[in-house]
Amino acid sequence: MGAKYIFVTGGVVSSLGKGLASASMGSLLEARGLKVTLLKFDPYLNVDPGTMSPFQHGEVFVTDDGAETDLDLGHYERFTHARMLRDNNCTAGRIYETIITKERRGDYLGKTVQVIPHVTNEIKSAIRKISNEVDVVIVEVGGTVGDIESLPFLEAIRQMRQEQGRHSCAFVHLTLVPFIGASGELKTKPTQHSVKELREIGIQPDVLLCRTDRYLSPELKAKIALFCSVPEEAVITAKDVENIYEVPLVLASEGLDNQILRCLDLHTPERNMQEWKDLVDRIHQPAGEVTIGIVGKYVEFQDSYKSLNEALAHGGIAHNVKVNVVWVEAEGLEGESWEHQLKEVDGVLVPGGFGQRGIPGMLRGIEYARTRKVPYFGICLGMQCAVIEFARNVCGLKGADSTEFNPSTPHRVIYKLRELRGIDELGGTMRLGAWTARLKPGSFAAQAYGSLEISERHRHRYEFNREYEQELVAHGLDIVGSTPDGTYVEIVEIRDHPWFLGCQFHPEFKSRPLTPHPLFSAFIGAAFQYRKQRLDARSEAASAAGTTVGHGALAAGGVELSGEASGAKP
Repeated sequence: MGAKYIFVTGGVVSSLGKGLASASMGSLLEARGLKVTLLKFDPYLNVDPGTMSPFQHGEVFVTDDGAETDLDLGHYERFTHARMLRDNNCTAGRIYETIITKERRGDYLGKTVQVIPHVTNEIKSAIRKISNEVDVVIVEVGGTVGDIESLPFLEAIRQMRQEQGRHSCAFVHLTLVPFIGASGELKTKPTQHSVKELREIGIQPDVLLCRTDRYLSPELKAKIALFCSVPEEAVITAKDVENIYEVPLVLASEGLDNQILRCLDLHTPERNMQEWKDLVDRIHQPAGEVTIGIVGKYVEFQDSYKSLNEALAHGGIAHNVKVNVVWVEAEGLEGESWEHQLKEVDGVLVPGGFGQRGIPGMLRGIEYARTRKVPYFGICLGMQCAVIEFARNVCGLKGADSTEFNPSTPHRVIYKLRELRGIDELGGTMRLGAWTARLKPGSFAAQAYGSLEISERHRHRYEFNREYEQELVAHGLDIVGSTPDGTYVEIVEIRDHPWFLGCQFHPEFKSRPLTPHPLFSAFIGAAFQYRKQRLDARSEAASAAGTTVGHGALAAGGVELSGEASGAKP
């Protein structure tokens, strides 16, 4: 039996959560013993999101084979056991690039190249390319029904049902059922219009996922079913949740997987969602909390750090603690009176990024963590900045910098990857994908991984300059991870510090809620220990002050109140 297909479309408005819905469907089908893979179609004309601004597109998710892809692929990997590769994300730009290459080569034998059949055939080929050795392929079509850009993709999936047969394809449409406060009602008209638009291009949805802030009543489901020509049981409430890892459980309680199996004529054992139930219970019942300060360049648009945010939460799950994230704009640390922004954090993290903006603030944040013994985790740019800060303030290398920020620096402790010198194009020209590293025994990294050889995903243009290795190591920087041939430095640590680690790769891309990444687990563990020591010291200081002065109460959470705030008179 060949693979079967689920096509996920969205209507009314964008950002309804098609990616999470698709990923959750994958987890439900895996819980029934089926093997799934997923594909994201993006209708924009960029070949990939690698050169797009984080403020426009959000995070660029990197796969093992070095593809720069949409952030929804991160959801797919976090919710399922499927491993995403380059072929699991396809843009309109890549489709057209392939077609034009074929046309220039003469592959079409002089024919007129048109949207139908040439563009739609290329889209269908992309779907079938990933269909081997799986039971179900879930295809998410980006954009909103009615957009001009997505029409070729919708036509292609319409043709797929014609070619594969009715019981080999299911159409799932995600739509909005808004609650109108003035009337106190949920309104179904946007959903009706969205389905009408879909039917006009020849697609009748089999299942409706209705995004809403409350459960739909049986009467509302019956109304939607009547006007949209679907069974009542195929109208699924996609209710807002507190935590994204509740989504599979909500959809399971609504019977989404039962409807998909009905449409695809599949017969499986009953689903087993116990792992997900246990996970959600741990999230809702933490034994403690930590506060992590992320000093970044794109904190105004947090989708830029989607995988990072989730990986921190996974690290908290590993220790049964809640992780509170404080977003610190790097440029906000460049002025006066900046230290208060980091005063209450239990760990500092500097993530990846490109360009000079915000670098002085990042260096200040790193110096704060290093000198005050606050756990520090630097990722990609965060590792490079840690090296720069150490070279300047510990080794005394005045003006030490990266050639990315200052090409004429007297001490280029970070410089452009040697194989990229002379290459000025930006798209796909970085060190990308999975690379192996060997770790130093006894290091923070080796203790976290429990192994001396690892493989992690990369996305960078600049590297550690090993010409400065001897001087930096002599002053206390430890190089604990390198490529097997010794060419590239992968991980640095500071020996005289409770937990200070910078890595050149992006560990957040391989973290899962059910299997948290070792480095994030270790970082959150160190931050939790630091928090206990910090609050214990504050409590002891308050007790001592109370013995001698008679006041010094602690507020909830261990924050000492000022005289005025605690009610004490001057």
